[in-house]
Amino acid sequence: MTEMDYSEIKKIVDGLAPVDWLQIELLRNLPLERRIIPSLRAREFAMAAYRGTLKERYPGLSRSELNMKVLAHFTPVRMEL
Repeated sequence: MTEMDYSEIKKIVDGLAPVDWLQIELLRNLPLERRIIPSLRAREFAMAAYRGTLKERYPGLSRSELNMKVLAHFTPVRMEL
């Protein structure tokens, strides 16, 4: 793997959406227990989208088998037996 130079990094950064400072300020002013809600919703959305993709790719799997594949994909800790 090679290191990227400034121009390559700039191309990636220029392609990102601009920072929404108002949204950041609103989230910053929320109590900690409410700040996490948008992240949880985004994770739930991502998991549902991935589950839908798996359902199309593997139509014969049961709901519990699909859920296990989703959990395996989104769980950062990998356990080896």
